[in-house]
Amino acid sequence: MINSSLTLSPLIDASENLIYILIIARDATKSKETEEKLQKIEGKLRKTEEIYNLAMEHTRQIIYDYDLRTDKCIWAGAIEGVTGYSFGEFQRLGKDVWILNSIQTDMNRFDGGCCDKEAPEFKEEFKMRKKDGTLIYVENGGFCLKDHEGHPYRTVGVLKDITTQKGTEATLAKIDIFRKQEIHHRIKNNLQVISSLLDLQADKFSNRECIKDSEVLEAFRESQNRVISMALIHEELYKGGELDTLDFSSYIKELAENLFLTYRLINTDISLKTDFEENIFFDMDNAVPLGIIVNELVSNSLKHAFAERDKGEISIKLCRENTGECRNDIEESKNEECKNASFILTVSDNGIGIPEDLDFENLDSLGFQLIFSLVEQLDGEIELKRNNGTEFTIKFTVAEYNCLKSVPASQQLV
Repeated sequence: MINSSLTLSPLIDASENLIYILIIARDATKSKETEEKLQKIEGKLRKTEEIYNLAMEHTRQIIYDYDLRTDKCIWAGAIEGVTGYSFGEFQRLGKDVWILNSIQTDMNRFDGGCCDKEAPEFKEEFKMRKKDGTLIYVENGGFCLKDHEGHPYRTVGVLKDITTQKGTEATLAKIDIFRKQEIHHRIKNNLQVISSLLDLQADKFSNRECIKDSEVLEAFRESQNRVISMALIHEELYKGGELDTLDFSSYIKELAENLFLTYRLINTDISLKTDFEENIFFDMDNAVPLGIIVNELVSNSLKHAFAERDKGEISIKLCRENTGECRNDIEESKNEECKNASFILTVSDNGIGIPEDLDFENLDSLGFQLIFSLVEQLDGEIELKRNNGTEFTIKFTVAEYNCLKSVPASQQLV
């Protein structure tokens, strides 16, 4: 069967009489086939567009194509579902909807800000308010096109409503915080139980007549103090806002005060002096060995430095090595990035001092063996000065964490 088309062209004379009719017949089979193909393609495109629009609506995404030269922007997708504006309203307002309603002040992706970097792709998150004032989280991701001179002229991207995702992340973060708090709390309690058991065992030994030497009791007390030094770390982590790092200055003060109470020096006026830089935060891998080192050095001073004196002072100082002086400028510390930093820890007393002929590096003492081992673990150095008492200086380099961490924008609620 052949599809054909007929064209009739009448020929009329001057008196408007029909002379003849010109009939042109064409084989329209190919044209018909082409038309049917076009109809099928249009049908498929409509179906694809329906599926595409459905996908955009359900995934709450908006696609845009912004021409920086003409300031014209083409939008498609879940416009009303995401923003609350009708397509007509949104088309009239254009990119101004995002700039005016966004909470983030540096929302400049539509103005080519994404093209400042070498990489053409970009992704950012910001908050904006819908037409009804509801706050939502939006992810803006896409790429930037540049001309042969490297000047941006077009951005194409996807705006996605990620409010639900952010809510889920916030919930999971709270669960993780609670889990870590519970872990630190249980470890602290378990260590306190161990400390109490050591205390009970020491009391039992103290009541035995066969034990005349105080070495056994002293060993129990030293072990108890070491356990407490670790328990205090978990207590600080449990109480603090950060569960992976702790305010080391606050921890050391509490540790030293606990040691003063433990040794209960009678008829003596031994004072504690501390000098710490503010905002020094360490993780557990560094806080634990440093805590034990301070525990051993302060304990050693309390036990031996003032044996023949009724007055004295124990001093603990911690500062960054780059200045050698304690810096208490919070604003200055706030602006520093977290990175490896060198520190100087000094524990000193004005007691009787360690004799010059005593090689402290080869002492048969568990406490000093622990100190040397832990200093080595930190890749640090330890130095002893015997002027006007005893002064131990430990230099080490570890990862320093900024204590003034702000809550990520993705987890803030307004």
